Amino acid sequence: MPPARYPSLFQINTRVRLAELGQQLGRKATLDDLPDAELDALAADGFDLVWFLGVWQTGEASRRVSRSKAEWLEEFRRALPDLREEDITGSPFAVRAYRVHEDFGGDGALARLRDRLRRRGLRLILDFVPNHVALDHPWVEERPGFFVYGTEQDLLAKPQNWVRRGAGILAYGRDPYFDGWPDTLQLNYANPDLQLAMIAELERIAGRCDGVRCDMAMLVLPEVFERTWGARADPFWPKAIQDVRRGYPAFLFMAEVYWDLEWTLLLQGFDYAYDKRLYDRLERFEAGPVRQHFMAGLDYQDRLARFLENHDEPRAAATFPPDAHRAAAVLTYLTPGLRFFHQGQRAGRKVRIPMHLGRGPSEPVDEVLRAFYDRVLACLRDPAFRDGIWQLLTCRPAWEGNPTADDFIAFSWTSPGDRRRLVAVNYSGHRSQCYVGMGWSDLAGRTWRLADRMGESVYDRAGGDLSERGLYLDVPAWGHHVFDVDPIG
Repeated sequence: MPPARYPSLFQINTRVRLAELGQQLGRKATLDDLPDAELDALAADGFDLVWFLGVWQTGEASRRVSRSKAEWLEEFRRALPDLREEDITGSPFAVRAYRVHEDFGGDGALARLRDRLRRRGLRLILDFVPNHVALDHPWVEERPGFFVYGTEQDLLAKPQNWVRRGAGILAYGRDPYFDGWPDTLQLNYANPDLQLAMIAELERIAGRCDGVRCDMAMLVLPEVFERTWGARADPFWPKAIQDVRRGYPAFLFMAEVYWDLEWTLLLQGFDYAYDKRLYDRLERFEAGPVRQHFMAGLDYQDRLARFLENHDEPRAAATFPPDAHRAAAVLTYLTPGLRFFHQGQRAGRKVRIPMHLGRGPSEPVDEVLRAFYDRVLACLRDPAFRDGIWQLLTCRPAWEGNPTADDFIAFSWTSPGDRRRLVAVNYSGHRSQCYVGMGWSDLAGRTWRLADRMGESVYDRAGGDLSERGLYLDVPAWGHHVFDVDPIG
């Protein structure tokens, strides 16, 4: 079966999930212990890609930093009140080696997991961290030229960004706007040999999975690297992606990216880039900026990874009130792009688990939210939403002097088999009315039934009226409809 035009991805925090399994089993769990029933459920839900975050080997030096930073410990205790020292496993983005962590069963366990996923039509996504490595990475001793070095003056002026290692002063990994991450060391992309070594790492990773999510991918862009470190680097991503795809033509690259650099990385060969801009606009609860975002061309929208939460963002259930959460989810997941879901999101979990922890708190399941997400995922299994043609629709005032049409965002989907879907969301905290201009030109002369997949509503409407005036909607605050639109006469 060819891949979907608009696939769905499920993110799993590997350490946390294995800790949960270990608690059930009464022993340390590995990737081999992930139940077949769990993988079956992911396939049945319609997911195409499964991202196992944090499978790579980390080091003791970085973990010691995680266990010693007072401000980090405070954050850990807020998330996990019964925190124990062994819960602090260190950041999975402080990679010591791109081999599977010994606690998770090693490379063999990952190969078996990948095979089990493949048999269910699921593709495996793993991490690639281009900007930095763990404090005790072997390259520190073996390839010291791979790192960014500073001076005694740098260390005195900004000790939060530099560390003395042996006879040298090395930079912590960082971006240009924040202090360094003291459990990592910065790689020097101005060194061509470092770039070749990182491409070789990527090629080895590509032999063990079907794609990578590239952490903070924009940090190694030449203009960003130069702004941060004052040194010019050659472009890395075009070479790396081209080299990997020589051996693995279908290998998928997804960029974590911010600062409006999404298009820059897409042009360099990435399949998908994080759509943080949509998330930020939804979080401001304003329909206009969200609608404006959806006016971009599909050459751009098709390649955005759309999410409502991930391991870096607050939990959606803690950020959005329940009704607004559901409205935001419809806009996030029923529009074009890669649909990106996070472990615990469907259950309504509210605690974001810090990446340095290997265990999360126990939280109750929000059954109402779970039922809602079950309906969203059922929509995403529909060929119209997976492979159809999307069109943003116009919402006109229901009567003169009524401005609430501006609160609506509406769009249609049409599948190759002429399945028709219409989605309309009142993205506001008050009741709103509008006429939705229908996106189909052949409505007249027939009666059409609109059946709401997200509720029980069913409406029969004359095609002539739909063509001339549009579909009249009167929707409560944060209300939404996902209509199947079918002819009945």
